Amino acid sequence: MATIDTARPLTTDELARLDAFWRAANYLSVGQIYLLDNPLLREPLTLEHIKPRLLGHWGTTPGLNFIYTHMNRVIARDDLSAIYVAGPGHGGPGLVASTWLEGSYSELYPNISRDEEGMRALFRQFSFPGGIPSHVAPETPGSIHEGGELGYALAHAYGAVLDNPELLVTCVVGDGEAETGPLAASWHSNKFINPARDGAVLPILHLNGYKIANPTVLSRISHDELDALMTGYGYRPWFVEGHEPEAMHQAMAAALDEITAEIRRIQDAAREGGTTERPRWPMIVLRTPKGWTGPAEVDGLPVEGTFRAHQVPLSKLAENPEHVRMLEAWMRSYRPHELFDEHGRPRADVLAGVPEGERRMGANPHANGGLLLRDLRLPDFRDYAIDVATPGAHSSEATRVLGEWLRGVARDNPETFRVFGPDETASNRLGAVIEESGRAWMAERLPTDDHVSPGGRVMEVLSEHLCQGWLEGYLLTGRHGVFNSYEAFIHIVDSMFNQHAKWLKSTRQIPWRRPVASLNYLLSSHVWRQDHNGFSHQDPGFIDHVVNKKAEIIRVYLPPDANCLLSVADHCLRSRHYVNVVVAGKQPSLDYLTMDEAIAHCTRGIGIWDWASSDNGGEPDVVLGCAGDIPTLESVAAAAILRERLPELKVRVVNVVDLMRLQDETEHPHGLSHGLFDALFTTDKPVIFAYHGYPWLIHRLTYRRANHHNLHVRGYKEEGTTTTPFDMVMLNDMDRYHLVMDVIDRVPGLGQRAALLRQEMVDERLHIRAYTREHGDDPAAVRDWVWPGAST
Repeated sequence: MATIDTARPLTTDELARLDAFWRAANYLSVGQIYLLDNPLLREPLTLEHIKPRLLGHWGTTPGLNFIYTHMNRVIARDDLSAIYVAGPGHGGPGLVASTWLEGSYSELYPNISRDEEGMRALFRQFSFPGGIPSHVAPETPGSIHEGGELGYALAHAYGAVLDNPELLVTCVVGDGEAETGPLAASWHSNKFINPARDGAVLPILHLNGYKIANPTVLSRISHDELDALMTGYGYRPWFVEGHEPEAMHQAMAAALDEITAEIRRIQDAAREGGTTERPRWPMIVLRTPKGWTGPAEVDGLPVEGTFRAHQVPLSKLAENPEHVRMLEAWMRSYRPHELFDEHGRPRADVLAGVPEGERRMGANPHANGGLLLRDLRLPDFRDYAIDVATPGAHSSEATRVLGEWLRGVARDNPETFRVFGPDETASNRLGAVIEESGRAWMAERLPTDDHVSPGGRVMEVLSEHLCQGWLEGYLLTGRHGVFNSYEAFIHIVDSMFNQHAKWLKSTRQIPWRRPVASLNYLLSSHVWRQDHNGFSHQDPGFIDHVVNKKAEIIRVYLPPDANCLLSVADHCLRSRHYVNVVVAGKQPSLDYLTMDEAIAHCTRGIGIWDWASSDNGGEPDVVLGCAGDIPTLESVAAAAILRERLPELKVRVVNVVDLMRLQDETEHPHGLSHGLFDALFTTDKPVIFAYHGYPWLIHRLTYRRANHHNLHVRGYKEEGTTTTPFDMVMLNDMDRYHLVMDVIDRVPGLGQRAALLRQEMVDERLHIRAYTREHGDDPAAVRDWVWPGAST
């Protein structure tokens, strides 16, 4: 634990200026929660001046304002580049108030001017129809973190400082948020920050004692236990505790003076002295009353310092005129006549300590990362192509091929590109990236470790939450990256994906927000090749979750082979402001297309594979659709059986790379017109579709199509176990033999003519099932299958 010098670092004038800014921010925060009119209290407050629906959170706000006030002081004094991440969920009024005071808010929203009319508009818009949310949101200047969900603030902050050596992120962690699993893990992010090349995070654990109704855990443990906890996490904690404003201002100023000096010492030792040891970074435990400076008591019940201050301390004002009088007294306690002039503008002494220009936290370009975003220098992916002389003749590990290309991306972009993953980067066959850049690691290093170093650029920790949070912070401050994960466990970040997708959607509507690099998921070790790990590792449902989001944000790609994966990956890393989900297997899989063919196929997103079809470019009797590497393999194998056994049957094979091509063009920018869709899938012929994930998603995407009634989808239907790869597809009725049976059952007139073939398909399934149970592997004829006539 660090002790604070008892000397008073603030002069009388400095103290007065800081307190004035804090009071002004608090006044504006209360006004946002309550008022429609009479912003300067020029007349006695009446019910007509108050919003009919009170939606806001006061409890955490004065503490957030206090921190913002004191950060302004050290930023202006030391010319720091800093941004503010507010973890507490609904502290929106505080950040809006502070940015309005410093001027950055009005610069972005000229209709919210820094005068009485602007103040009225500022108050009216808060938590009001057509206005702004009650939490820190994309609309809030200086924000890279949506406050609507708890747990991710610290991960976002650490992601923001990676490769940003001059950036300081003040990250306020609410004591309710500190109880979440992602936040608890996030404290360990300090083991991955290299002071020689990264910026610094100043975590501030804000203890105000309560959540909505319950006490918070960290506020109810002893001082020594909390100190030991933070020390154990590897920090040097500073405690600033109390409620009397003057003493708290002096204590906070003293702490920040020491802490900013300590951060400089740490960075200088690494950058000039060459030290590679992990430093003990400073952090602050700030303990203040909940609802600080608000009503002490309402209706005979204590409020300040209790859970009752969490949201709106004075409610039901229409039913209780006394509450209107209490609200007016509360707001006048901040002495607004000292803070704002006769026109409602902040007085000069209130703004005396505010940083200027881009040093204002609401105007820092790192919080609007698209302003700083630069294109990656991408190696030509064509140089990494697999030579394909004959379709389906040879196999490659698609993600291993991709890894070689990503090695070049990491090499050529040493300050703007990183790979993130939960200890699975090598398992997902991306080891070439690790060989190039190493794994980031500032903790103890042993001779037995593999490619771990302070200079590593692959971020690995066994927490999908941290990987997602780090990457989001990295992207939102203007850089690029890829998140690779086992497919089944990407669900751990379902909620984080939700929040980021909503952020991207919202910022598309905000003119001053510039597009950022896309969030790229690479999902490997997927459902069809998790036969060895079993049922718990078999779940392709993340795609369904993603497709729920707005069409202008989400993209889903299922490249069938290595060359298609290279083409898709290049496209995704060049894209902006999307969430790209790419599903690709890591096990050996057949190569079908040359690079030129792959580029054309991926550009279309969907296409007929003439080499696998038997309709000779004419009208088919049946269409075999497929999306995903294993569904493609089974569909192509089924087509081969049909070509051999039913040569008169005209089969068309249609492969889908861009899943959203299946949707109507009015529903998704990548969607096909009805005419183009019908040209591929016909309007009246059976379509047997093998799909990587849950089959009902294909029905959902195509329900408006003319031929939907003829569409029959095979996919994963929650049948899995520890078994062989081919037994997995048989368990879910997506194997080649079952696809042939589906064709026989659905092509009119074929059932009687092909009854014997259908019986053979049933028997072959039974034979293979028995073989796997006896030998523990698939028969070579299935395991090593290639396209008929292809040379192996």
